[in-house]
Amino acid sequence: MSHKEPTPSPPQSGVVASVAYVQGERSHDVPLDEIKSYNCQPENLLWIGLRNPDPELLRQVADDLGIRPKTRDEMLETHRRPKIIDFGQCVLIVAITVEVENGRPSFGETQIVIGRGFLVTVRRGALATHSGLRERLESAPDLLRRGSDHVASELLDLLIDRYVTAATALESVVEGAEQKLMIRGAKDSDIRKLYRQRRDLLRIHTVIAPLAEICRRLATMDMSNVDVNARPYFAVVADRVLRVDELINGLREALAFAFEASLMIAQTQQNDITRRLAAWAAILAVPTAVAGIYGMNFEFMPELKSHWGYPLTLLGIATACAVLFWRFRKSGWL
Repeated sequence: MSHKEPTPSPPQSGVVASVAYVQGERSHDVPLDEIKSYNCQPENLLWIGLRNPDPELLRQVADDLGIRPKTRDEMLETHRRPKIIDFGQCVLIVAITVEVENGRPSFGETQIVIGRGFLVTVRRGALATHSGLRERLESAPDLLRRGSDHVASELLDLLIDRYVTAATALESVVEGAEQKLMIRGAKDSDIRKLYRQRRDLLRIHTVIAPLAEICRRLATMDMSNVDVNARPYFAVVADRVLRVDELINGLREALAFAFEASLMIAQTQQNDITRRLAAWAAILAVPTAVAGIYGMNFEFMPELKSHWGYPLTLLGIATACAVLFWRFRKSGWL
């Protein structure tokens, strides 16, 4: 089937790609003003990619594809949690993207609309693109020939790859925090930073964990425009989500253990200092007591009239202090 190449139109803001595929092969670019006249067939695929689109642009694309107003209104909303809605005519999947910049995670949103002969992806706040995946799928026409539901599973799998990349970047951040806590202990600035890191990991867990249940539903439940042969792919993606979520929870636990270990080390150091101070206080109490007694200036005191009285008194003080020092040193207090 031959298609006449349309006259290139100026790029429209928010549109990344709008490509028609026939039997898995890239056919031609479809301008937005021709979407309404394009005939979406199950054996073909129209893949439209939008990035940070204006509401009017998104509304136009949805209307031209025949997407119902309820689905269109849901696409116009900004979401903070993953979700899936089967509208009958199409299936809307909302996933939250996670990218790490300067040791802190940034969150975005990716919507995937699976329809009859078409696929729409809407990215908001996400920096990474889908161009690499599109090129890989175009080099394997058999994958594109399977339909929009198979491409959606590939998009979700790509999203999990980026979760793994973010988790790997955060793992190095957690290791650095562990080393600081174990070497120099927990300072006020370290505790505040540790709280932010654990809070970031908790937010990542919150946006990742529900995606596993969404993929499980796609793998087990009968949904419109999701073929039975595509369900195993979503099951694999669900398993990958669970593994990444376990990694994120492991990083949270590692930070908690490092903080507890630093507190135990600090407490041990404080106890050691307390024992040292107590031991020296006990040793110094002997000369202090003797000097205090002799400082009362009584007339009848031991060895006052003796020529060796003063040296013997000093020798007695030194002997008592030496014995106390030896005992404390033997017991590990000094």
